[in-house]
Amino acid sequence: MNDMAAVSVVVPCYRCARTLERAIASVAAQTQRPEEVILVDDASGDETREIMKKLSRQFESGWIKLVFLDENVGAGSARNAGWSIASQPYVAFLDADDAWHFRKIEIQYGYMRALPDVVLCGHGFRLLKQGVLPYWSVGLGHAREVSKWAMLVSNQFVTPSVMIKREVHHRFIERQRYMEDHMLWLRVVCAGDRVVKLPVALAAIYKDPFGVTGLSSRVWLMERSDLGNYRRLYRAGHVNAPQLGVLVAYSLLKYLRRLVIYAGYLRWKK
Repeated sequence: MNDMAAVSVVVPCYRCARTLERAIASVAAQTQRPEEVILVDDASGDETREIMKKLSRQFESGWIKLVFLDENVGAGSARNAGWSIASQPYVAFLDADDAWHFRKIEIQYGYMRALPDVVLCGHGFRLLKQGVLPYWSVGLGHAREVSKWAMLVSNQFVTPSVMIKREVHHRFIERQRYMEDHMLWLRVVCAGDRVVKLPVALAAIYKDPFGVTGLSSRVWLMERSDLGNYRRLYRAGHVNAPQLGVLVAYSLLKYLRRLVIYAGYLRWKK
């Protein structure tokens, strides 16, 4: 399949010189390539910008667009910066340390174009070892509607699985550094827009999604942001006071579970 997909790919980049080329290789290998890739450097202060410039020279002129931020604002705000200059009707997110299955765009874009009332679409993922590009057989099944309450109790999507209509007026909350992706999906589904999940793994994650390294190891900061997301939804009238209480209690139980898992990991590392 040689025709291009009307998709802008947004990749926030922060000190990702070791992994960015793998991520872009997975985009370039798509059976249906997106029209453009937007790399946003989040004030890395290392060699990341040089790798970005190298990649922009490596591919045809204009396919990779570069954005350089002067201040570190976090992945959500960096995605917003790329989103703001996206030229295509659909936007797909990829993190610089992850990668896509080579049929990701073909399958997901084809689905969203066939069902234009779908505003946000995600899919499954697999955990891979470092250095291995995604390559496995995929079979298509029936997409599952994601309800408001399913999204409220659990983040249904890893960020590199999401494709969204560019025209959606919701954005990542500026400078929110934790659970910012879940908050965006929540705002979309709470607005009544149609959200679906494809029953196929089309992304590769090279670390545990809850994880023990990087941002995701800071379990309290994640929990505080999770609770903050619920408070925002309460203030916006998307949940009432009893529902907020249930969600807060459930979130705290998940937090305690994460602490136990994290403590067990630390003991194992010793």
